Amino acid sequence: MRVVALFLLAAVGLAAVPARAQAPDTENGRYSFHQVGEGMLRLDSRSGQVSLCAKQPSGWSCTAVPDDRVALESEIARLQRENGALKKEMLARGVPLPGGVTADQPGPARELQLRMPLPSDAEIDRVMSVFEKMWRRLVDMVQKSEKL
Repeated sequence: MRVVALFLLAAVGLAAVPARAQAPDTENGRYSFHQVGEGMLRLDSRSGQVSLCAKQPSGWSCTAVPDDRVALESEIARLQRENGALKKEMLARGVPLPGGVTADQPGPARELQLRMPLPSDAEIDRVMSVFEKMWRRLVDMVQKSEKL
């Protein structure tokens, strides 16, 4: 029985050696490399970090590529904080914000103020007279073209 157990342990141990040689624990497909003009581009699949690797006289050297996404997100966050602070300062001074919003108005009143007011009867009459003139001209043009 002991001989069988030792044999099984030896077989498992020998089978594990080629598996470790094929995929070391530190790698596991973590990095992918892509050929670029001046070297290789290395992508770390765990962190998303991109590095540019180039052959140097002393060997291969990789330098991190700046991540624009992180810089843009931090700039957007900074601008949003600054915009919020400026709005609070303007409202504290009593200066209306663009769109006619003021500090002393409750929420629904702000919405009503941002909406367009309805046109007056005189404005509607003026627009209708313009459309009537346009319609008459169009009908006249069609009638003239039918006579020709």
